Amino acid sequence: MNAAVAALTPYLKRYSSALQVTPLSVVLLLFLVGPVIVILIFSFYIFNGFFMEPGFVTDNYEGIFTSFNTIEAYLATFKITAITWAVTLVFGFILSYYFVFDIIAFRWKIFLFLLSVVPFWTSGVVRMISWIPFLGKEGLLNRALQGIGVIDDPLEFLLFSEFAVIVSYVHMYTLFMVAPLFNVMAKIDRSLLEAARDSGASSIQIFFNIIVPLCKPGIAIGTIFVVALVMGDFVSIRVLSGGQAGTVLMSMRNQVDVLQYPFACASAVLLLIVLLLIVGGIMSLVDVRKQL
Repeated sequence: MNAAVAALTPYLKRYSSALQVTPLSVVLLLFLVGPVIVILIFSFYIFNGFFMEPGFVTDNYEGIFTSFNTIEAYLATFKITAITWAVTLVFGFILSYYFVFDIIAFRWKIFLFLLSVVPFWTSGVVRMISWIPFLGKEGLLNRALQGIGVIDDPLEFLLFSEFAVIVSYVHMYTLFMVAPLFNVMAKIDRSLLEAARDSGASSIQIFFNIIVPLCKPGIAIGTIFVVALVMGDFVSIRVLSGGQAGTVLMSMRNQVDVLQYPFACASAVLLLIVLLLIVGGIMSLVDVRKQL
C-alpha cells in the first residue's frame, strides 16, 4: 500500500492542479457549455410553422436582422440596460463614497454596508412585486401625492411601464454596483487625497482625477454584473411593464410560447454574443485583475 502511494505521489504532484479543477470543469461543461451548444445547434434548425426539422439554415438569424419588431426589441433592451446602468452607477458611487470617506468608524462602515444587503434576504421576485402596491393608481405614492395636493389625478406612468421596470431593476441591482465600488474605494490610500488637498486641489478635482480613475476596476465589475443581470431578466419586464416594454427576452418568451424554438434559440445566441462583446470590451479597457 505504501509502495503504491509512493509510486503515485510524483504523478499526483504533477497533475494536482488539473485534478483540483476537474470537478468544476465537469460541472461547467455539463451545465453551461453543453446547454449553450444545444441552443446553438437548434438555432440552425428549420421551422415550417408546425414543427422543427434538423438542418443548417440561417433563416432564423436573417429573420432577426430583417424584422422591425426584433430590432425594436433590441433597442428597447439596450435603452433599459443603459438607463439602469447609469442610475445604479450614480447611486453606487454615492453610497460607496459615503460608506468609505464620510464614516470614520470601521464598525459603522461594515454595519451600514451589511444593512444594504438586507433586501437580499428576501426573494428577488418578492422585492419586484412589492413595487405594484406602491406604484399603482391606488398605491401609496399616488395617494401620498394626492394627499399633499401635488397632483389631482393618479399618475398612470408609474406602473405597467418602462419606468416601473427600471425602478425595479435599480432597486434589485444597485448593490451589485455598490459592492465592487466599496471594495475598491476602501483600498485607496488616504495620503493621496491629503497630498492633493495640500497641493490646492478642490474636492471635485480629487474626485474626478484620483477617486474615479482608481475605481475603474470596481466600475467595470459592477457594470458587468448589472448589464448581464438586466439583459438576462424577463420577469420584471413581464410583470411590471404591462406589455409596454418589448425586450429581447420577452420576444424570446413569446416565441417559445408558440413553439418557435429555432427563432428563440437564434435570438438567445445573438444576445449572448452581444453580452460577451460588451464584457470583452470592458475587460480590454480596464484591468479587472486589480480588483481581484
